[in-house]
Order: sequence, then structure tokens, then C-alpha cells
Amino acid sequence: MGLMKVFSGSEVLALALKEKIEAAGVDTIIKDNIQSARLAGFGSSGSAVELFIQETDFAKANPVIEEFRLNI
Repeated sequence: MGLMKVFSGSEVLALALKEKIEAAGVDTIIKDNIQSARLAGFGSSGSAVELFIQETDFAKANPVIEEFRLNI
């Protein structure tokens, strides 16, 4: 059991999905690669923000994730 990445992209979209997943009762973890790169003194390439959930919460979060993806 571990973490599963469910989204990778802009901070705005990641925060919107985070809110929807947490409203369904699932805890999330956000990794902000832009902030991490800036603090380390270099730029970031690729996806800015990644959103993770526990693998055990996937069944509960998946309908929320799928609906979100259909609407972006």
C-alpha cells in the first residue's frame, strides 16, 4: 500500500480536484514542483503540481476524479 498519483498539472486544477476529493472524504497530498525548484534555486520543467491519494482510497475517489477529468 502506498501513494497513487491521480493528477499532474497546473496548481489551479490540482487545488480544485483536491477540494472535490476531500469533500468525498479522501485525504490528499500535494507536491508542488515549482515551489520546490524555486527554493532550490533552479527552474522547473514538466508538470507543476502533483496530487496523490492513498491507494486504498482509490475506489472512493475514482468517480470524483473521472468526473473532474471529463469537465476540464
